[in-house]
Amino acid sequence: MAERRFVVEGPQAVREALAAGGLSELFTTGAAPELEQAAREAGVPVTLVAEPALAAMAETVAPQGVLGVGPLVGVGLEGLPRRPRLVAMLDGVNDPGNAGTVLRTADAAGADAVVFPVGATDPHGGKCVRASAGSLWHLPVVTGVPVEQALAALRERGVALLATSGSGEDDLDALQDSGVLAGPTAWLFGTEAHGLAPEVLAAADRRVRVPLHGRAESLNLAAAAAVCLYASARAQRTGPTP
Repeated sequence: MAERRFVVEGPQAVREALAAGGLSELFTTGAAPELEQAAREAGVPVTLVAEPALAAMAETVAPQGVLGVGPLVGVGLEGLPRRPRLVAMLDGVNDPGNAGTVLRTADAAGADAVVFPVGATDPHGGKCVRASAGSLWHLPVVTGVPVEQALAALRERGVALLATSGSGEDDLDALQDSGVLAGPTAWLFGTEAHGLAPEVLAAADRRVRVPLHGRAESLNLAAAAAVCLYASARAQRTGPTP
């Protein structure tokens, strides 16, 4: 990481990194000839290594025969689009699996960016990269920015700041029915254990709860993020409900 590079494990992540021009080296046991060919065609050096050597380089217990190294993809606030329609921000989220899954979900929902402010997990960590399933290279990923600056930048770009909270005064279904979600939106997600920090909740335009119709106490972060992001994605594509 000191060299501003990180490890990319697994065929799917390597494939997406290659397609985005995000690999500088490829190491393989010979298990992925099509990726080796794609790397060579892209001018990326390919090194054939024995399985024990690849295992020593990898973070996973059972690497899948291919591993890449590429430059960090995180950007500062200058990488945030000037007129975003949909953004996800992960404040204090330190579970890399959850964070990577939210990044993947945001990509699938058509989000314009995902923000990992100071205090959130590093999106370049191996577990987060794998959980993102290649989405790390599909949209701007803003990192290393204090949360106050991230909120200010989002507000300057004209998006409504919607904070998720189990005790929020606004109900997600009601917001969708009223057409509020059809406008530019930034969803703010916190940790599963503690939620968003009080100052982030206070800074938001609305504090939104996902309705629970059964007996479950709550949704986990990734599930809640999927519900919220897709509610906005649908509203933005169809307009307000009559």
